[in-house]
Amino acid sequence: MKGSDQQGKPNLAATSWALLGMLSYEYELSGYDIRKWIDWSMRFFYGSPAYSQIYSELKKLEQLGFVTSRVDNSGGARSRRLYKITESGLDAVTRWANEAPLDPPVLKHSPLLRVTLGHLTSPARLREILQEHLAYADEMHRSAAKDAKWAKADASWAYARVALNWAERYYANERELTLKMIKELDEAEAEFPRVGDGERTKVPFPAPEYWYEIEKKAAADDA
Repeated sequence: MKGSDQQGKPNLAATSWALLGMLSYEYELSGYDIRKWIDWSMRFFYGSPAYSQIYSELKKLEQLGFVTSRVDNSGGARSRRLYKITESGLDAVTRWANEAPLDPPVLKHSPLLRVTLGHLTSPARLREILQEHLAYADEMHRSAAKDAKWAKADASWAYARVALNWAERYYANERELTLKMIKELDEAEAEFPRVGDGERTKVPFPAPEYWYEIEKKAAADDA
C-alpha cells in the first residue's frame, strides 16, 4: 500500500492520525468542522494546522482508502465536501491509538530561546518578550478553562475534558514560570560578563575544551 512501511502499517504524519481520530466519531465532517474542533481542543497541546494542511492530509487519507468524501449541496448556494472514516481507516487509527509507540513531546519555546541567547539583545528587550509571552499564557489559560467548563455539556466529551483540564493547569504553570524568569533576569544581568558599552562585540564564551571538562564533571555526579 502506498504510504505504508515495510510491515504494512500506514506511515502517516501525526496530523493525519489526529484527523482520523476526529473522524472516528459518528458524523461526517467538513474541513471547516475539523479546524473548528482543533481550535476548540487540540490547539492547546498539538498546534492548529492551516486549512491547506488539513485538506492535504485528508486527500492523502482518501487515497489510502481511510476516508471517503462527498460534495454536499444541501446548505444553500455554497457546497461543501464532507469526509467520513472507512472501516479500514477506523481499524488503522484504533491500532495506532493502542499500539503505536509514544513520541516524546517536542517543545519549541521561542521566548525561552530568546532568553538563552540573551547576549544578543538587552535585559529590557527580554523583559518585553517575556511580558508578551505572559499575556499569551494568560489568554491560553483563560481559553482552556472556558473550554474545559463547556466540555461538561455532553458526556461524549469526557475524554476531551480531561485534556482541556490538563491544558488549563499547563498554562497556569507556564504563567508562573514566566514570572519567575522575569525576576531572574536581574540576577543574570548582574552576573553576565560585560563586553563593552553598547558596542557589538564577541561574547567571552568558554572554549569548547572547557565545555567538555564540565561535561565530564557533570557525568561524575551521575556516577
